[in-house]
Amino acid sequence: MKARVNVMLKTGVLDPQGAAVQHALGALGFEGVNEVRQGKVIELDLADGTTEATIKEMCEKLLANTVIESYTIDIL
Repeated sequence: MKARVNVMLKTGVLDPQGAAVQHALGALGFEGVNEVRQGKVIELDLADGTTEATIKEMCEKLLANTVIESYTIDIL
């Protein structure tokens, strides 16, 4: 069983990496990019029968800093 966890900074939290990417895109001539948010993707190879609740617990305890980040879970 595989799961993908997408972690992003919450709206309103400063994203310096996203701002740097946005600036670099502009410097390369790519116009019209209003905002860039950068996050991370974590792919998990799990034992069959692992519940979404268990994956959520992993996110809450380690994979995401829930104070400043939000996450989504996709079971693949």
